Amino acid sequence: MQQFLRIIAIVMLITGVACAQTSSGSQPAASQSRQKAEKVKPKTQEQILLEQLNDKFHKLDDLNRKYDDLQQRFDVMQKDMKAQGARLERAEKDAADARQKLDANQPMLTSNDAAVTHLQTEVADLKTTSSSLSAAVETTQQTTKSLEHPEGIRFKGVEIIPGGFAAAETVNRQRAVSGDVNTPFSSIPFTGTTAGKLSEFNASGRQSRVSLLAEGHIPNATLRGYWEADFLAAGTTSNDNQSNSYTLRQRQVWGQAALNSGWTLTGGQMWSLATEYNHGLANRSEATPLTIDAQYNVGFTWARQYGFRVVKQTGKRLALGVAVEESQILNIGGHNLPTLTFQQTGTGGGLYNSTANYSFNYAPDLVGKIAYDRDWGHFEVFGVGRFFRDRVFPNGPTPPGATPPATTSALGAFTARTEGGGVGVNGRIHLLNDTLSIGAHGLLGNGVGRYSTTTLPDATAHADGTLELLTGGSALGTVEWHATPRFDLYAYYGGEDVKRAYYATGFTNTTPGPAQGQPILAGYGAPTNIVSGCYTEVLPTTSPNGGGTVASGPANCNADTRNIQEGTLGYWFRLYRGTHGTVQQGIQYSYVAKHTWQGIGDPEAGAPNSPKAIDNMWFTSFRYYIP
Repeated sequence: MQQFLRIIAIVMLITGVACAQTSSGSQPAASQSRQKAEKVKPKTQEQILLEQLNDKFHKLDDLNRKYDDLQQRFDVMQKDMKAQGARLERAEKDAADARQKLDANQPMLTSNDAAVTHLQTEVADLKTTSSSLSAAVETTQQTTKSLEHPEGIRFKGVEIIPGGFAAAETVNRQRAVSGDVNTPFSSIPFTGTTAGKLSEFNASGRQSRVSLLAEGHIPNATLRGYWEADFLAAGTTSNDNQSNSYTLRQRQVWGQAALNSGWTLTGGQMWSLATEYNHGLANRSEATPLTIDAQYNVGFTWARQYGFRVVKQTGKRLALGVAVEESQILNIGGHNLPTLTFQQTGTGGGLYNSTANYSFNYAPDLVGKIAYDRDWGHFEVFGVGRFFRDRVFPNGPTPPGATPPATTSALGAFTARTEGGGVGVNGRIHLLNDTLSIGAHGLLGNGVGRYSTTTLPDATAHADGTLELLTGGSALGTVEWHATPRFDLYAYYGGEDVKRAYYATGFTNTTPGPAQGQPILAGYGAPTNIVSGCYTEVLPTTSPNGGGTVASGPANCNADTRNIQEGTLGYWFRLYRGTHGTVQQGIQYSYVAKHTWQGIGDPEAGAPNSPKAIDNMWFTSFRYYIP
């Protein structure tokens, strides 16, 4: 109230001053002019107070306006708060209603949860039962199938799988080699000899085969043992030169540990690591020719012998392997060689045959291979290392036709050694959805004749008796067409070659004949070798077993083989293939030609300087394979 009275007083004071100024402003103009001309008088205390009151009034007016604005904002905020409070009250009421309904329905929800849980349990049980029933049905089906068509025999956690086939086979050769369904290619006779004038027909079931695979699994590896045999062996001449042909002929007998890490260790008698494989370097995946001839085809690199190998499979494409294998020097070829020895016949006490030769080996053969696979092909590069030794007697007899020294003895005997080996490649590509396979294979080196199917000589000897390894090799081209699931057609052409190596002995031939006066050369394929009798038939000799005579080899026929070639065409047709086994029939035709190094012949008498032997052969086979 006092504030209000002060404001009224100030207003009245301001009004009075204004009226006084108005009355003074009504003086005559002349008087005003005189006043302006006069000097301006200083402000009075009332004027100063009036101005101060006027300023305070303006400030008070501003404060009133700001107060009004704040009051309006406050009113708006109160309205908003009231509205929010109303909404909060409604939300709380709704929440209380929902809580009340939830409490009322809780027993029902609990019951439903239990029902859902029970239903889920029943569904899970049904799934488990269904899976168990499916597994049981599958197991029952597999058991029934295994009982009706067993693939193997379970014994103490090991699966034993039998295999093999029964064979009825024939061979018809234009020129006789006195052989079963395996052809001794180096023994093909010249046309002028008795065997060369007669054909031969032989029938045999000896290639029938039996096999047994035992396989067991442990956490970190698969353990295997394999045995395979046939009957293509002659008991008195069985040996381990190339195929270890002891009767019952053990083709393969080996044990294996295949680790899950990709390493595989295998030991026993098996195909040589030098043999081609279909994929990787896995045992029992050898890519052998499809021939009926058990000696396969000229140009094929192989051996079946003792070996211990280590293979590492790297991924699906690359495999590396090394092997230590049996070593044998098949023969030291040539003529007029000095006195030496590198082998001897077996002894009964050593369980070697007394009619078969065994070389004095001082180290095993070493084989290494890299194999690379693609979906459309398989490729291999390999190497073979070999070690040779012989015992030389320089004071032994002189070559035939030369005047011998007065005495001969073992004085000065010494041992000579040398090393050899070779490199090879195998490769094949698959075309037409893997129905057509085309391959090329080769081996080249010194002293590697033993690893080719014709077993040409590994070495010869210098005039002083030290060994000279013969350079040679083999090559084979293959075409295999799996035209239908029941019909296979194959064609092969291969050749094996060995170089000549000969040396002067210092002697001259004194024997009357075409070589008289010629220097005597020692070694293999010497041009002074007498080959004039290779086409001359001679009288038979008495059989060592009595009861008749047998054809003899030609005289004056010292021809050394230069190369042997063979072309083959054949097919297999499966009459039946199913759960009860496979019945198949096949026919094979082969043409073989043996060429020799040039010597001294008698062309006028029909004996050329380079004799040649050829043979045409037909094979048939009818087989039943165990399923």
